[in-house]
Amino acid sequence: MAEAADFQGMSPSPARRWLRRTGTLLAGAPLLAGVLQLPASPAAHAAQPAAVADATGSGGVDISLDSLTPSAPTDDDTITVSGSVTNKGKQTVTGAHVGLRVGPSLQGRVAIDDAEKRTGFELGPDPLEVGGKYVEKFSRLAAGVSQHFSISVPVKELNLDSDGVYQLGVSLTGRTAAQPWDQVLGIERTFLPWQPGAADTKTKTTYLWPLVSTVHLRAETGSDAQQTPVFQNDDLAKEISPGGRLDQLLSLGSDLDVTWVLDPDLLASVDAMTRSYQIKNGDTTTAGKNQAVAKAWLDRLEKTVVDKEVVALPFADPDLASLAHNGKDVTGSLSHLKDATDVASTTVQTILHVKPNTDFAWPAEGAVDPSIVKVATSAGADKVIARSDSLRETGGLTYTPTAARPIGGGTTAVVADSRLSTAFEGDMAKADNSTLAVQEFLAQSLMVDLQEPSKQRSIVVAPQRMPSVSQAQTMATAVRALQDGNWSESQNLSAAAKAKPDPSATTKVPSASSYPSSLRKQELPRSAFEQIQTTQNTLDNFKVILTDKSRVVTPFGRAIDRGMSTSWRGRGAQGDTFRDGVESYLEDLTGLVKLIDKSDAKLSGRSATIPVTVQNNLVQGVHHLVLRLTSQQPTRLKIGDDAFDERPIQVAGEHSQSVKFTTSAKANGPVTVFAQLFTDDGQAYGPPVKFEVKVTEITPTVMLVIGGGVLLLVLAGFRMYTQRKRAAARQAEEEQEDTPDTEGDTDGGAEGLTGVNKDAEGTVDTTEDTERSKDGPDGESTTESGADDPEHPSDPTPDTAPESTDPSGTGERVDR
Repeated sequence: MAEAADFQGMSPSPARRWLRRTGTLLAGAPLLAGVLQLPASPAAHAAQPAAVADATGSGGVDISLDSLTPSAPTDDDTITVSGSVTNKGKQTVTGAHVGLRVGPSLQGRVAIDDAEKRTGFELGPDPLEVGGKYVEKFSRLAAGVSQHFSISVPVKELNLDSDGVYQLGVSLTGRTAAQPWDQVLGIERTFLPWQPGAADTKTKTTYLWPLVSTVHLRAETGSDAQQTPVFQNDDLAKEISPGGRLDQLLSLGSDLDVTWVLDPDLLASVDAMTRSYQIKNGDTTTAGKNQAVAKAWLDRLEKTVVDKEVVALPFADPDLASLAHNGKDVTGSLSHLKDATDVASTTVQTILHVKPNTDFAWPAEGAVDPSIVKVATSAGADKVIARSDSLRETGGLTYTPTAARPIGGGTTAVVADSRLSTAFEGDMAKADNSTLAVQEFLAQSLMVDLQEPSKQRSIVVAPQRMPSVSQAQTMATAVRALQDGNWSESQNLSAAAKAKPDPSATTKVPSASSYPSSLRKQELPRSAFEQIQTTQNTLDNFKVILTDKSRVVTPFGRAIDRGMSTSWRGRGAQGDTFRDGVESYLEDLTGLVKLIDKSDAKLSGRSATIPVTVQNNLVQGVHHLVLRLTSQQPTRLKIGDDAFDERPIQVAGEHSQSVKFTTSAKANGPVTVFAQLFTDDGQAYGPPVKFEVKVTEITPTVMLVIGGGVLLLVLAGFRMYTQRKRAAARQAEEEQEDTPDTEGDTDGGAEGLTGVNKDAEGTVDTTEDTERSKDGPDGESTTESGADDPEHPSDPTPDTAPESTDPSGTGERVDR
């Protein structure tokens, strides 16, 4: 912010207490003049910052300011300052005491920044001690030893007069063996906001309270009817369990007047956890057990936001800057943002039963350029949450302007204050860091109001998306103190966006070259968006064959949204792994509908049928598929009446279907045949199946040769038969001449000795020859031609079956 004269409108005079002390010093000027003519005493070195370290050997004394209550005191309050002092040097400190130093009010926000950066003690900029009984003494502080302190001072003893922000110092004064005189050995500075009465015009403050997390759900779901959700790990359960990050954010925010900013993906993930769910880590899958925790957290959230403003980010909080810089030129990428925006409102309403505001886009850290604004508003949002260290003031304003301002094209930029928004990004787990952050936040907020007391302004605070537990606790402490203070009043984000813009505020969006390089390095690369689009194309091709598209389209659509989440910033490798997993799992699913591999076939005739089997291992049926069988040499082998033929395919879940194609041979030789599935719109589905058909057609000449051979065999057999019959007759006559003419003996002898039979007509056939005629040359049984013969008797092995004229059914169940 421009701060050339950011103290305009404040009282130009310092605190009267500071004047009184200065007057006392001036009154003693004659005495001081005499003293100054003497050689400089060792105590004079206490005014040098270097003395803090030198006096103890090295390191000085470290002061930790662990608490300051109340954070924003009023007239009748007593301030209590607590913390610890640690001797970082090598020499023991003796005769030490901790005291408070309250300086004059600071003039402007830049003065607060400067005071916060100072480290060493300087007599002049650092005020005198309050002194008296408001100190804590230590007779001895050995090297490396820490001591706790706590000092309570009534506000009236501080002589705080005009409203303003006062510097508050906590210092340790003592002696060492090397420098045996009193000197300041360590100091810690903070700020004391002083506004004991209600301000004439209060600043309207909007504080965003984000409930955002990382990606937890996988694209994979169970194959049961409920599609049991699968989580990557159990981290979300830890976050919403008592004491977890999201549990703390919900508990702390429920008592504050804030605008809730939610990622619908977080709600969907916790909602999925309220039912049966699984956790898959590598190859290990376990059942989730935190349903009760999830239900309790959602119930609390629903009750908390029932009368509060809820702003819903697009589903999974897409990285708008990455999309603008690296993804907008990848076909279809912007459509994902639109889908994520459309599903956001439905998700929040379904789970929390409140209608969210989806008009706001929030780029990472509020950094904007023209392309980011264009992408952010492409999905329907007309308000962009920016930050003042990105959309900087260039008009020389002497005060912090209202957050809202038009930036063209019907878009409103809501510019969050960068100092207030980044106040709690450090390590707030340390008590001294937390205390200092709260006091500086309150000081900056009061200074905004004091810059232009007669001009009411509206400011917005947009903290980090995923504050830690300690950061959330510190934020809550600061916001609670602010809302209890006398210079600010709360308002929601929608009201802040509608506030009358300051005519002098900057409305020009910074150029792309001004976008921070540190943020650009964290962006998703173009390859990530290309991979997302590849996955989307596969999904589009897959869904057209499904009878229940929602089982696949919904989980994969949301997984694609998660693949472009802002939460992958700083976690590029994890983001790559997630997107790879989505793509791989979708490929596995599409592979469950496939053609069964086919071995080579032999066609020994003019025509035959070739079966091809389609297998569906999905739990749902598939349709809108076409199976095409293509001959690579139609002059040798035709499929149907041409080079290829097609059949519509519809297969029930976990079943297979065999489809038969009629073929006709035109010439001998091998022919390559391809079977391929297609969708109704002509897109190839899955890999083709290749096999070879060996054609051995029987020509008319060959048939004549075979027929002649058969005729010769028949004639030869007939001749042999007649010869044997005549021989048998002669033998019978000879036996009759040698045997008595007895009928019984003649008959019995003939049957017993030769085993022959007489038919009614006197024709004789041998049993032996009859049996031989039914056996092949090797004794194997032959099959007579009849109704059970294959369609084409020339085929040595029936590879095909007659084609049915009935329509194909849904198939048969696959045993797995």
